[in-house]
Amino acid sequence: MIQLLVATHNRGKQREFQALLADWPVQIVFPQEIGLDLAVAEEGASFAEIAAHKAVAYAHAARLLTLADDSGLEVDALNGAPGIYTARYAGPDANDRDRYQKLLRALEGVPWAARTARFRAAVALARPDGQVRIAEGVCEGIIALEAQGETGFGYDPVFYLPDWGRTMAQLGDSIKNQISHRARAVQAARAWLDDLLDI
Repeated sequence: MIQLLVATHNRGKQREFQALLADWPVQIVFPQEIGLDLAVAEEGASFAEIAAHKAVAYAHAARLLTLADDSGLEVDALNGAPGIYTARYAGPDANDRDRYQKLLRALEGVPWAARTARFRAAVALARPDGQVRIAEGVCEGIIALEAQGETGFGYDPVFYLPDWGRTMAQLGDSIKNQISHRARAVQAARAWLDDLLDI
């Protein structure tokens, strides 16, 4: 079976990708499992550009078919911020709670109807020869007034889904992995897999 390198060191993302890719006809491996310690600068002006840059770099270094993603939160009241800077929104040493607490402070006084936001993800599949394909997914929601829920990671506790009446962190993994931005991007990327595997 062909190996697919998933180019992330984020444990939350690794767990999520294992679930999202469970039915793909590949053996999933992560950088630490193959002894690959590669630092790739996040270069690009969009999620798609950053994901593609990362996927190509890891595919070239590992000589494996590689999946990389870049994703983030776009808040309308903040003119689309934090956007591609989502992971660094509260500084390089911040944790998830630091980041979403900063976001809640930035939105103090903003009425419910104006707190619209979306999670956006780009997934890039790259071969060692540099061929790359990109798929994207979006999940619309509202920034909650306070954090709620214990599952997930990142901004999940403050990302409220009106259709479900709860935050992403209150949904549980099984539902999240059907409706999240990353799930939708992975579903779209599946259409490119056979081409990249040459089957």
